[in-house]
Amino acid sequence: MALHGRPGVSAATRERILRAAGDLGWQPNTAAQSLSGRHVHTVGLAIARPARMLGLEPFYMEFISGIESVLSGRSCSLLLRLVEAGQETEVHREWWQGGRVNGSILVDLRVDDPRIPALAPIGLPAVVVGHPSLAGPFTSVWTDDESAVRDAVRYLAALGHRRIARVGGPPELGHTLIRTEAFDRTARELGLAARTTHTSFSADDGAHACRALLLAPDRPTAIMFDNDIMAVAALGVAAEFGLSVPGDLSLLAWDDSQLCQLTRPMLSAMQHDVFAFGADVTRTLFDVMEGTAAESHAAQSPTLMPRGTTAPPPYG
Repeated sequence: MALHGRPGVSAATRERILRAAGDLGWQPNTAAQSLSGRHVHTVGLAIARPARMLGLEPFYMEFISGIESVLSGRSCSLLLRLVEAGQETEVHREWWQGGRVNGSILVDLRVDDPRIPALAPIGLPAVVVGHPSLAGPFTSVWTDDESAVRDAVRYLAALGHRRIARVGGPPELGHTLIRTEAFDRTARELGLAARTTHTSFSADDGAHACRALLLAPDRPTAIMFDNDIMAVAALGVAAEFGLSVPGDLSLLAWDDSQLCQLTRPMLSAMQHDVFAFGADVTRTLFDVMEGTAAESHAAQSPTLMPRGTTAPPPYG
């Protein structure tokens, strides 16, 4: 009882027992405490991705590393579950109501995401990784995708590109919608011919989308991709068509990673520190869980990193 702070032991006795336990190197068994319903030291993260794809996606590897950098300093654990799209709500509800987590990180928010109205009333402490317009009453941390897309389109226009395209993620994702609207609006303002095609974030689907764009009679001279895996796959597609990158076709990736720097030529990319982003989200979640002031805020905005896959077009 003394070791767990339960009543029935005098303060003096408890102090002697705790001092002796400390001399012996005793530490509380947090797993046992979790099972008893007293203390949980776990953060939940449910991601709607196939296991094979998650292992190949640099963004989530860096993001999870950032989460772990904060959790390890607080002797906490990450409870990670890969689920089918639409199953996240039930997973987070079961974790919270079953006493398995202290709080959760909600990712890949969809437009009118069902997690928001379902999880807010049950009191789940959570942070949304996404724009405040998607987060409802939850605290959110996000990257300024709108400004980043604007900068990317203006950069391609400044190089002289007049026909551009974008391979975006699933259209139901909130951040995909924000990027699509920013892409279309900026292209209109600059008088560019622009189109967006939606697909998953996989290399195969990205390559298929790139082939379709290059087979069009008015094929683009520059293509943006919503992640680095698809942009790397596009390098292979360009080679299939006998196109030089960037001489005939410019490619620009999102979420700069080591993958972008290992290609030849190295991929131009919109760069942001995903590791630091994951750490920022996790620190914010601890503020929410501890009841301290936790404000929604934008993380560092992605910045353009020009490399070897962007150049002026060969023709107008």
